[in-house]
Amino acid sequence: MADFPTTARVVIIGGGVVGTSTLYHLALAGWTDCVLLEKNELTAGSTWHAAGNCPSFSTSWAVMNMQRYSLGLYAGLAEAVDYPMNYHVTGSVRLAHDKNRMMEFERARSMARYQGLDVEMMSIADMKDAYPFLETHDLAGGLWDPDDGDIDPAQLTQALAKGARSLGARIERFCPATGVTRDGDEWIVHTEKGDIRCEKVVNAAGYYAQRVGEWFKPYGGRTVPMTVMSHQYFLTEEIPELAAWTKAQGRKVPLLRDVDSSYYLRQDKNGLNLGPYERNCKAHWVTPDDPMPEDFSFQLYPDDLERLEWYIEDAMARVPLLGTAGVGRVINGPIPYAPDGLPLMGPMPGVPNAYEACVFTFGITQGGGAGKVMAEWIIEGQTEWDMWACDPRRYTDYTDQDYCDQKAREVYGHEYAMHFPQHEWPAGRDKKLSPVDAKVRALGGVMGAYNGWERANWFARPGDDTSEDSTHTWSRKGPWEARVREECEAVRDHVGVLDLPGFSRFKFEGPGADEWLRGLVAGALPKVGRAGLVYFADDRGRILTEMSVSREAENLFILVTAATAQWHDREWLERHMPSDAAFTMTDWTNKMSTLIVTGPASRDLMAQICEADLDLPWLSLQETAIAGGWAALVRLSFAGELGWEIHAENADIAAIYDAVLAAGAKPFGMYALNSLRIEKGYRAWKGDLSTDYSLLEGGLDRFIKLDKPQDFPGKAAIMAEKQRGVAKRFVTLIVDAGDCDAPYMSTLSYDGQIVGETTSGAYGHRVGASIALGMVRADLAVPGTQLQVNIFGEMCRAVVQEDAPLWDPLNERLRA
Repeated sequence: MADFPTTARVVIIGGGVVGTSTLYHLALAGWTDCVLLEKNELTAGSTWHAAGNCPSFSTSWAVMNMQRYSLGLYAGLAEAVDYPMNYHVTGSVRLAHDKNRMMEFERARSMARYQGLDVEMMSIADMKDAYPFLETHDLAGGLWDPDDGDIDPAQLTQALAKGARSLGARIERFCPATGVTRDGDEWIVHTEKGDIRCEKVVNAAGYYAQRVGEWFKPYGGRTVPMTVMSHQYFLTEEIPELAAWTKAQGRKVPLLRDVDSSYYLRQDKNGLNLGPYERNCKAHWVTPDDPMPEDFSFQLYPDDLERLEWYIEDAMARVPLLGTAGVGRVINGPIPYAPDGLPLMGPMPGVPNAYEACVFTFGITQGGGAGKVMAEWIIEGQTEWDMWACDPRRYTDYTDQDYCDQKAREVYGHEYAMHFPQHEWPAGRDKKLSPVDAKVRALGGVMGAYNGWERANWFARPGDDTSEDSTHTWSRKGPWEARVREECEAVRDHVGVLDLPGFSRFKFEGPGADEWLRGLVAGALPKVGRAGLVYFADDRGRILTEMSVSREAENLFILVTAATAQWHDREWLERHMPSDAAFTMTDWTNKMSTLIVTGPASRDLMAQICEADLDLPWLSLQETAIAGGWAALVRLSFAGELGWEIHAENADIAAIYDAVLAAGAKPFGMYALNSLRIEKGYRAWKGDLSTDYSLLEGGLDRFIKLDKPQDFPGKAAIMAEKQRGVAKRFVTLIVDAGDCDAPYMSTLSYDGQIVGETTSGAYGHRVGASIALGMVRADLAVPGTQLQVNIFGEMCRAVVQEDAPLWDPLNERLRA
């Protein structure tokens, strides 16, 4: 063991495609003093039995970016590292059974075109030309992805490994990691061959990621949210007719995906490979009588083809050729699933200098991009693309194993499902309930989950259709539309109340808190007794997060941020606290809740239930008693009307809510709030506000104070950008939309060229128009400019508005 590495800059645990890609990309960036540990041979986990399909298709902007990069990398990897690979780019045909699926395809096509991919819609005739063995009588159309295909997973992994080794990185095979220890600012990774001292550790352990994650719990970690599913596919014997066609055409048939029936069908040599995602799916290693083995390297589960019977019959009807051959081989292996089906990539929540690159359901097509993203996280602490969709911190403390198991089965069984804007997935619900949850539901609340917290999306009346089926539409015209309009009108004309549990909130108290916070935010802090918005930038000047700050005393601040931002924002704040700080930070997220009381009659209502000074100006804060309990009142409203946020401890919220209702407030939900906020141009986190954009591009100039002495993160980058001018600008658009509002990342065009994208869209019931917020080329961000927005394939006129709220542009109602 004389040559065993005892020190490294980074240690990666896991030798599948993602681990080796991370090692390769670190080495490409010059970080060659890195070691990868694999308990068996490389590819021994999910990689070795993966089908190896390589689509670029996704309806997630971040995932499409990652997959696009992968396919570009794979095209030249064999030559770059001198390792031949079987990589077949056959193109793929996705089938649509109805209009809704065609609309989804149009959306994906538009996004793909923005990223430079030549994805095309297909007619029935196009599909028959591309795939002559296909039955098309009941189809609406299809989608053609010319870059799709398949790659040999083992060869891909070995190629990445060879590339990493040639650059100087180390791979230790048959060297299981057995644990980790923290020593000062360093990690010690224990193995059966010895210890390795390093700066950073990456959990890339695939379906063993949860077990590896337990090692980090003593240092602030948590149980990795994941479940291992059984994915089964089979290969047929040779099909003579297919062999003859392939020989005559000199190519394979395209990869076929019947996403409505939920399977893929791929040519494998001169046979076919059928891989369903069945509704009656099975998880493994989740019960005491099915424990996870110590080592499952290069192993499979027993065949279980009965589960696939319906899918096999459906596929044979779609491609009758499939029924002419017998089953040659069955593959039934473990695949890890996170609760939403997307991987965990980025900083390990709560643990310094530790990262996760694990729980990849589609690790082969995402592996190349994952390595790039992970290298950026590790080296730079930030990524080129906003990767929140895959960030481990998107999950917090509600993801117990029951939740993970329920969601994994749901996601697997609906792998190709359409994610409609008003649809709420039913599994794993009610993990966090407001103190008034039962009351909200009794009033007709139709609930949605936000960071595990249940909130009312809208309030139904008796007889309204609240079925899950009613939400299977891209249109805003569902049973909720009339109710949402009524809720918005109540806020506009009288007063509404929104129960808003789950706000992330952090209390900072003690000497030096003010100066420290001033050195982190881009702008100024509010004065004592006041509240305001502050923005945090990364060192590129990009939008990291937004928080509201209430200043109760000179060195006492309450920071409130989005529910889903809890672990993300807490980690950012903790990481920037000085080690010798005299002030303290307390997470009050689970201790308190919030009610929004807003509308022109809100002052009269509040006067009935408390003795606070309701003439204090906008953005003021004070304490008061309501219904026998203590409450903090902050005079602001995300709805853009006169109003207050009532912050109180959970034990007091129920009585306060009853008092507000008794005084005449109408309950409203999150759909109404979204409509109200977009009319004011208020930004939403990780939609309008993300690291894809700088603070200046986001139109947040008034929240930046470049003349203050503090060198806040991103200050130099913002000053440089201000001098050269921004490439994009934030705009509000009025859209001539039909039944559908612009979803996130709808492309904006001018004179036939893509010039930007929407970041959110909704119908504004106070202004009577469909509204989109977005980013557009800076020279086009001029009021009156007419653009086109692609909404599910329909090109709709979108007109740039003045840089002011559409509703109450002078904020007179807000300040009344």
